[in-house]
Amino acid sequence: MSWQMAVVGALGAAQYQQQGAIGKYNQSIQERNAQVAEQQAEQIDKQKEFDIAQFDKEFVKLEGRQRVASAKAGIGFSGTALRIQRANAEEAQLQREIIEYNSKVAKSQALERANMFRVQGQMARQQARMAQLQTITSTGTSLLTMSSGSPFGTKSYTQGAGSSKSLFTSDLAYQ
Repeated sequence: MSWQMAVVGALGAAQYQQQGAIGKYNQSIQERNAQVAEQQAEQIDKQKEFDIAQFDKEFVKLEGRQRVASAKAGIGFSGTALRIQRANAEEAQLQREIIEYNSKVAKSQALERANMFRVQGQMARQQARMAQLQTITSTGTSLLTMSSGSPFGTKSYTQGAGSSKSLFTSDLAYQ
């Protein structure tokens, strides 16, 4: 084996390893992105609980102000005041459901982003593997070409009726 073949083999091996490392690195980046998206989904759940608690706190204040206003007006707690309280309670429940719904949508979007990041990471790894296969193939082809000599070496060709000559020999040597 010549030193040129050793160099080509070493370069091919180095390129193969580098492509594998790049694929793993790109996959790890996408995995990290997926983990961040999953953490965002968890934060959305916590934010939903906080938002509902804040809403309930504000709603209790609103109900208290409404009762005080009704008492000051001498209306008492019947008739119109009761209908207002009932409408407010229904609106409050609707607002809680909207908060729940919006958080579910945002959470599912974050989880979908996490899945897409993982798919992109797997694709990056597969692309690196394909590049590695291409490197192996081209390195192997180069080594085979080098070991069999150049395509213009001492291969014979047929000229006329069965006479065989080398491409680098002169026609005079066979006469």
